Amino acid sequence: MDPIELKHALGAGLLSFPVTPFGADGLFNRKAYEAHVGWLAGFDATVLFAAGGTGEFFSLEPSEIPEIVAAAKASAGSTPIVAGCGYGTRIAVSIAKSAEKAGADGILLLPHYLMDASQEGLYQHIKTVCQSVSIGVMVYNRDNSILTADTLSRLCDACPNLVGFKDGSGDIALVRRITATMGDRLTYLGGMPTAELFADAYLGAGVTTYSSAVFNFVPALAQEFYTALRAGDTATTNRILIDFFYPFMDIRNRQKGYAVSAIKAGVRLMGFDAGPVRAPLTDLTAEEVRMMEALCEPYRKATPAAQAAE
Repeated sequence: MDPIELKHALGAGLLSFPVTPFGADGLFNRKAYEAHVGWLAGFDATVLFAAGGTGEFFSLEPSEIPEIVAAAKASAGSTPIVAGCGYGTRIAVSIAKSAEKAGADGILLLPHYLMDASQEGLYQHIKTVCQSVSIGVMVYNRDNSILTADTLSRLCDACPNLVGFKDGSGDIALVRRITATMGDRLTYLGGMPTAELFADAYLGAGVTTYSSAVFNFVPALAQEFYTALRAGDTATTNRILIDFFYPFMDIRNRQKGYAVSAIKAGVRLMGFDAGPVRAPLTDLTAEEVRMMEALCEPYRKATPAAQAAE
C-alpha cells in the first residue's frame, strides 16, 4: 500500500492489534491466528496491527514476525496490515525490511530497548528505519522514546513515508503542540492502554482515532463506542464506560502486564484458541477469568463460543 493510502486508512476509523496465539509448544499458532484475524476483519477496523504491543511484540523473536505478518495478510481480506517493529536501529531495520517483504502495508516503530536517547539519537534512529523501507511508518511516542514537536517536524521533512504519530505518553500538552504544529501532515493515533478510557481527552487534542485492544474480543462494542465518540454521543460513551470499560480496567489493573493477559483471556472466552501469554507475562487467575466471563457474557452472541454452545 502506498504510504499516503495507508495514512488515509489509519485516519478512516477504529484500529486494533490482534493478539498473537501460541500453542502448547510455545510456538506461533498460525491456524488459530488466521481464524481470529479473519473474524476481526469482518468488523469495521480500518487497519489491523500484526505483532504489535498487544500481539506481544516484546516476546517474539524477530524471525517470527514475517510469518505473523504473512498470516495476517492471508486472512484479513482487504484490511491493511501494519507490522510491529522496534529495538535498536540495526535490529529495527532488519525487522522493517522483513515485514515489508512479507507483505506488510506499513510498520509501527515501537520504543527502542531500555536506554534513553537524545533527540538527535531518536531522529537518526527513526530516519534510518524510515529510509530502509518504502512502506508507511508510524512512530510510537511512549516511555523512553518521546519526540518533541521540533524533532518530529524534522523527521517529517526528511521522511516522506512517515505518515503516523501514535501517543502513549498521556502528555496531552505535548500531543496538542504536535497536532497544532504538524497539522494534517500526519495521522494521529491514541495509544494509551485501554485507549477508550482516554479517548475524549485525546479527541480534544486533535487525535481522531486510536487502537482498541478490546476490539480483539468485543469488536461490535468497541465499534459502537468509537462511533458514539465521533458523533459526540456522550450518553452512549458514558454508558459503555460504566458498564464495560471501568469494570475491565479494574481487572486489568490487578497485576502488571494484564493489559495483554486480560485481552487474551477475553479472546479465549469468545471461542478462539489464543493460547497463553509468553513469559515474563502471566495469565489471569481462575478467579479473574470468572470475572472476565461475567463481564463478557452480554457480548458473546454470534461468536464461535456461542455458536459451539448451541
